[in-house]
Amino acid sequence: MLMGEFHHNIDEKGRLVIPTKFREELGNEFVIARGIEKCLYVYSMTEWEKLVNKLNTLPFTKKDARTFTRSFFSGATVCEFDKNGRINITSPLVSYAGLTHECVVIGVNDRLEIWSSEGFANFMDANSDQLDDIAEHLFEE
Repeated sequence: MLMGEFHHNIDEKGRLVIPTKFREELGNEFVIARGIEKCLYVYSMTEWEKLVNKLNTLPFTKKDARTFTRSFFSGATVCEFDKNGRINITSPLVSYAGLTHECVVIGVNDRLEIWSSEGFANFMDANSDQLDDIAEHLFEE
């Protein structure tokens, strides 16, 4: 399970250090893709394959399915860590997530999310007052 929050800076070449704890969970190869809400998703190959299998069940005749899979897969890339524990994020993904300097790397159970510091702060500010209501609706019996 991936969990926790870490702050690291991305350099001008798009390289970002991923905490050791997360590197061990992700393995040698992993996938980075556009996430929802202007962040990036990082999946181990095992979790990526599970997600691809789910997405393969979507009917290609549905416009929403085509739009989502087109956006999701077109930005996805297989990556590895360099000897310093960094990942190299492609410029389209850096641009999509608005990564400029400080980034927030969070574990979200089956994936990592990489946010710009400002984007994550805005997300938390916009949703923190609603967490009680969200939890209540998610866990209703």
